Amino acid sequence: MDDPSSLINLTANKEINLEEKKYKEPIIRKFCPQDREAVRKICADTGFLGKPIDPIFEDRELFADFLTRYYTDMEPESAFVCEIDGEVVGYIIGCCKPKVKFWYDLWVSPYLLFKVMFRYFFKPYKPSTKKYIHWLLFFGRKQTPPAPKNCPHFHINLLPKAKSPTTTRKLIDSFLSYLLSRGYSQVYGQIVVFGERRKPALFHRFGFQVLNSIEVTKYKEYYHSKVFLYTVIKDLKKTPLLYSK
Repeated sequence: MDDPSSLINLTANKEINLEEKKYKEPIIRKFCPQDREAVRKICADTGFLGKPIDPIFEDRELFADFLTRYYTDMEPESAFVCEIDGEVVGYIIGCCKPKVKFWYDLWVSPYLLFKVMFRYFFKPYKPSTKKYIHWLLFFGRKQTPPAPKNCPHFHINLLPKAKSPTTTRKLIDSFLSYLLSRGYSQVYGQIVVFGERRKPALFHRFGFQVLNSIEVTKYKEYYHSKVFLYTVIKDLKKTPLLYSK
């Protein structure tokens, strides 16, 4: 007859193993060239308020070009990724060279715009994609709030399965520590705010000051509540990490 205590231990070990399979400790590391496609895919998979961008804008290639290409191709040293069980599930991409980005955008944006317009007429795009392009051309700049000049900034995205306060903190803190090591004293981000998420009080809790905000209308047909784009800035001398007091 089996020893009851052995059966209990065996059951407990199985439960522990199951828990280990459910949760894998996230690894935050520097971006490398092999991560480029994963970053672009995550960008498109989270582009519509944390969900895939496809219903609004079907051209995932161009969407990722506009939002990630500078950071992965021109300033990869300022990017970090979050990896769980060997899979890249999130990233934070940053810019510490605003002047370089300005000239890059001046050079590359017309080329990307040409590709957009060529595909607009000859691909052809779906009506939803054409509406997005119309918004981009006529309202995109108007609905982007002013940002500080000559100041580092960042973009962060995580897949839904990877989102947690701990993972987000580790990812942001890695970038903030990187900025401090290079002697920067400020950083800003432009954060999408909708529903009950990311209220101004939360930004203040993390040491960010809200500079401005503006309503963004590109999701109006797909999301019932108002969506805003906030510009927030952090003084790294006062609060060098996310949860610093």
